[in-house]
Amino acid sequence: MTATIDRIFSKIAEKHLNIETLEKRNSDSLDFHDVSVWGVRSALEAAFKAGVELGLSMPKPTESEIANTSI
Repeated sequence: MTATIDRIFSKIAEKHLNIETLEKRNSDSLDFHDVSVWGVRSALEAAFKAGVELGLSMPKPTESEIANTSI
């Protein structure tokens, strides 16, 4: 699932923030970006929607799984 989330984050960063990669490149000019507040908002909305879609596509836990989950 982590690979799926990483792909989603990368697509959102590229589409909404014009950031070509989320990999650390050890260069200030490559690792730090100026982004607009509307770009950040758009990226957050896309991440929220992706999370909802991913959550809806996952199997629902059974009552016993819920009962055995510790907080």
